[in-house]
Amino acid sequence: MELKLLNEQGQAASNVAASDAIFGRDYNEALIHQVVVAFQANARSGNRKQKDREEVKHTTKKPWRQKGTGRARAGMSSSPLWRGGGRAFPNSPEENFSHKVNKKMYRAGVCSILSQLAREDRLQVIDSMTVEAPKTKLLSAKLKTMGCSDSVLIITEDFNENLMLAARNLANVLVVEPRYADPVSLVFYKKVLITKPALAKIEEMLA
Repeated sequence: MELKLLNEQGQAASNVAASDAIFGRDYNEALIHQVVVAFQANARSGNRKQKDREEVKHTTKKPWRQKGTGRARAGMSSSPLWRGGGRAFPNSPEENFSHKVNKKMYRAGVCSILSQLAREDRLQVIDSMTVEAPKTKLLSAKLKTMGCSDSVLIITEDFNENLMLAARNLANVLVVEPRYADPVSLVFYKKVLITKPALAKIEEMLA
């Protein structure tokens, strides 16, 4: 399989060979959905807390006598049936939201996403992505020239401080290394730019 290789002006200069096993897979919507949901669920932290009837600060005095009032029986005002009472099944910080996804399934899901991006012409390869100085204006102008200013995920082979700092103030631009290219980001951004060395790393990781 071949992917478009863009020049500095965003025009297709030539093609670059890519692995069919990674960029030529069939679209598997169910698997992609499972991988994306699992990734988001595993990022959640159990930081919400609710009180049960033991923890709520209420008097333990019986609100009214058991019989003769015509009202329902009540033992104490901390009952979950009462306004301001404790929760019957409260959320706790120890709650676990994680989903288990096997490595083979995760890799297959990422490959399916990359293949669909390539089919939709949302994934393109560039020789390199650098800026002369850590200036947002420089990167913004470069992306505008390439036609990727709306929303773009840039995958570079290694950490580039100038590029990272230049992209930091752009809301719709994210620069990551191949190992941090998660399924949620791949689905979210409209365009994905991969440098040639990063493409080789991705093929090595997902092989």
